[in-house]
Amino acid sequence: MTLTDAARLRASLTPEQSQLVQSVLDSWSQHGTVARLWAKDPGVWTSSGEEKWLGWLTIVETELARIAEIESFQAEVKARGFKHILLLGMGGSSLCPEVLRITYGIIPGFPELHVLDSTDPAQVASFAARCPSAETLFIVASKSGGTLEPNILKQFFFDRATRDLGPDAGSHFVAITDPGSHMEAVAKADNFWRIFYGEPTVGGRYSALSAFGTTAMAAMGLNVRDLLTRVLPMADACHAPDLGSNPGGALGAILGALGIAGRDKVTFFMTPALWDFGAWLEQLTAESTGKLGKALIPVDLEGITTPDHYGSDRLFVHITLADEDDPQTPAVEALATAGHPVVRITLADLNDLTAEFFRWEFAIAVAGSVLGINPFDQPDVEASKIVTKKLTAAYEETKALPPESPIASDCTLSLFTDPRNEAVLKAAAPTAAVPDLIKALLDQIKPGDYLGLLAYVPMTDDHKDILQAIRHHLRDRKTVATCLGFGPRFLHSTGQAYKGGPNTGVFLQITCDDATDLPVPGQTYTFGIVKAAQARGDFEVLAERGRRALRVHLPSDVPVGLSTLLNIVRGVS
Repeated sequence: MTLTDAARLRASLTPEQSQLVQSVLDSWSQHGTVARLWAKDPGVWTSSGEEKWLGWLTIVETELARIAEIESFQAEVKARGFKHILLLGMGGSSLCPEVLRITYGIIPGFPELHVLDSTDPAQVASFAARCPSAETLFIVASKSGGTLEPNILKQFFFDRATRDLGPDAGSHFVAITDPGSHMEAVAKADNFWRIFYGEPTVGGRYSALSAFGTTAMAAMGLNVRDLLTRVLPMADACHAPDLGSNPGGALGAILGALGIAGRDKVTFFMTPALWDFGAWLEQLTAESTGKLGKALIPVDLEGITTPDHYGSDRLFVHITLADEDDPQTPAVEALATAGHPVVRITLADLNDLTAEFFRWEFAIAVAGSVLGINPFDQPDVEASKIVTKKLTAAYEETKALPPESPIASDCTLSLFTDPRNEAVLKAAAPTAAVPDLIKALLDQIKPGDYLGLLAYVPMTDDHKDILQAIRHHLRDRKTVATCLGFGPRFLHSTGQAYKGGPNTGVFLQITCDDATDLPVPGQTYTFGIVKAAQARGDFEVLAERGRRALRVHLPSDVPVGLSTLLNIVRGVS
């Protein structure tokens, strides 16, 4: 196999932008940096242990060496006649399987794959209703085995399966985890059917082509051998010492060079068949680059519009299929004509998706080097986890979260923030009424900033539609990039960039009363309490980092609350 011409990228850059990128290409060529990267030299980055996290460079060969085991598992899943697969994970453990499910759909003769990566009780209940224990294979995916969300999801569904199936419950469970992890011990104690091991030198967001991806591929019925083999020409091409002819290296040079120059809002436009790939790219980009006050801020699922609604801080990436006409193409061409930098990538077909996973992993590693950061750690994700753990531990002792008082409220919305933001907002607002304080926050947005909507509400189509209307109104009125993330899943992706990247974000966190709640077996706290603790922990760290942020709390009738918020936002000019 050879790398197709279609897999190579085309970039529309101004002469000045091309010169910036060429400087990176020349430097890497002069210093033999591509060879150093493949030799796992941490000096390519910051010499802070990066060599411990480069197993992804050769993970495809590792997975192909055990392809017989993978294919045997696939045959056993099919033979057992499961109707559903429910993967319980978070971040890098779940986003690749979600992309696979949405991109490839349901394979005839195999169970339907579902991915649950939320502590929202309504979402947990919805998946429980769709996936009866007797008909479902549960895959618990947790690299470290210590991540809160997959652990409590496992507790919930294993408890339910034990009640439904008795001592046979473990035969419906599979674990994907690193050797020696807490999850491995749990899986053995509960007699899980299978345990698949991740590679300890591969971080979560770089794990798409490891067991965390291939187990889901196999269970849902994809041709794992072919999908992995498709990666090899891309990986070979990424050995090219000249970044200009290196498909991952060239992309990384563009991302890094333009990011330093202020084009740090990387905006993805996906052809319809690949629309969910942006969610995976969002995590890889944000969690890898958002630290030390630097970041490439990924912008996913923001609808395309005319060039005059974009500032000078955007880099656009358009990913298409060779055999699909993307209705966004004319608008993308208009952006390039207007002088915005545009990168175009065309996949030969859907099965090139796995090669694209590798290209972007390599590109983000290169971009991290150009930015001067370690792309393989995530210190600010850990900071939010620590605060959440303190809050849930306190709840276990006192049966209540710490009390809090709104800075303003009306019959629908209540507002919360820290003392510093409260003082700023009340000084700027004409009154202390809810609409004026919300507008005071949004009026702080200036060119070069971005808006982050952090929604701790059920991830339904209706809620998405209203939140999309909010972000698009503010994009058009403020000419800024907008990001929309559902909690808690964004905590493991864009959450790192929001806290560790530059202080250019303005954040509207949205929480709600839960219409129903669910217990976490073996714990005093519920899923609703966990979600509330995660939102509070998220906000506390944003405030500690000096971010401009306001929390809007909605009633349990979330559509009514979101519609009220939308009406307020529509008054922002």
